[in-house]
Amino acid sequence: MSVVSEELSLKGVVRELLSYKSAILGLIILAGLIILSIYAVLFTPFAKSGALWNDQQVWLKYPRTAAPAWTNIFSSKKLPENVYVNMGKPVNVSKEGTRIKRTYVSKFSYNYDDTPSEIIFFFNTSYEKLRPKVSIYWMKPDGENLSLGTYRIRKGGTSIYLSNNLRLISDLQEKIEEELGKKINKSLTLEDILFRDFKTGGILKGTYTVRLDVLVKNETDRVEWQGIVYGKVYGLAGTDDKRRPLHLGLLWGAPIALAFGLVASLSITFIQLIISAISGYYGGRVDSVIQRLTEIYMILPFLPMLVLVQLLYGMNLWRLLLLLIVLSIFGTSVKTYRVWVMQLKSYPYVEAAKAYGASNMRIIFLYILPRLIPPTIPSLVLAVPGYVFLEAALAFLGLSDVNIVTWGRIVEEAFSEGALYKGYYHWVLMPSLMLVITAISFALIGIALDRIVNPKLKEM
Repeated sequence: MSVVSEELSLKGVVRELLSYKSAILGLIILAGLIILSIYAVLFTPFAKSGALWNDQQVWLKYPRTAAPAWTNIFSSKKLPENVYVNMGKPVNVSKEGTRIKRTYVSKFSYNYDDTPSEIIFFFNTSYEKLRPKVSIYWMKPDGENLSLGTYRIRKGGTSIYLSNNLRLISDLQEKIEEELGKKINKSLTLEDILFRDFKTGGILKGTYTVRLDVLVKNETDRVEWQGIVYGKVYGLAGTDDKRRPLHLGLLWGAPIALAFGLVASLSITFIQLIISAISGYYGGRVDSVIQRLTEIYMILPFLPMLVLVQLLYGMNLWRLLLLLIVLSIFGTSVKTYRVWVMQLKSYPYVEAAKAYGASNMRIIFLYILPRLIPPTIPSLVLAVPGYVFLEAALAFLGLSDVNIVTWGRIVEEAFSEGALYKGYYHWVLMPSLMLVITAISFALIGIALDRIVNPKLKEM
């Protein structure tokens, strides 16, 4: 843009912006992202979200690498979701030698077309002397009763991960082979043994019964438990290999992405405007020094410098943002804005201000910069996705801040764990989709703004 319109104003820009359907769509998407960001900040403080994301113990009750729950809509078979086997009250309390035996019975329905992914029992225990002893029994809908072993439970919170109990699985497989009268050619998983009908080969649907016999020494000894039959689908965005629900990562990453992109774009644009105004208005040596600095910055390898500093000093995200601003303030746009300033300083109202004795700073900040802001808004808006993608690219290179959750970090972790090769496409696609949606929203708004401030584009 070579000529700055005198009739252009912020009010006029906003009014005309709302006449574009594409801009309205972009504003709706952006409003949704802002609402998500506000929700994330209000209900999970910034510092706490990073700590939670890195704490693997928090996510133990979520399935591992589960696809989003809505994928069942498009799947030919109904994949299982988490099934919770809750404790309830003991159905029987009796004496067994010198110990007290409490029997718990819980039932749950299973009507899915595939086996679950894992089975874990969680315990919270307190006792005086002897550790409680727990025996777990599993009854299938066809009446087959299986013993899942006897375990001594430690004090405090503990878990029994049945799915990796190789001895239990081997014993149960031998039992099944004896009942069938033939060898099973492949090694079965615990989930196959507990949920398949080996006569038909299909999933055994219906009501399952879980019985726990808990032996304690004293009446005051307490054993609380919950069993989880882990599904293969979960939530809006699925989970990763550390069981973390990706929809929480996407939610917590929204304010980081928007803040990084907006702060970078706003800061760099307005600093460049001020530098350009000073350069174009004063001219002479001031202009010469600023232009030489701009030319030096234009030939500096921006991204390699950013990567090098991050590798050497390991800065957090906000220090990285500050470095980004410092490396960008003498960008190419300084030369473009300087041309506009040189046009504006010859306008009559600027000459009039000089005549009544207005200072140079007053003229720059009250007469020149307000005229420059409207035509720079499109480039400011269009620059935001670039900075959001820059943060994601740095995270993809392993240079992200490990203390925060960002969309780029989620994508980087997915690739480092081979998500695409293992078929966990949701792990890559969901954060990538959020990046694309953010880019689309700002692009739709920016293109409409560009048409408004550059009337020649309306004819195309």
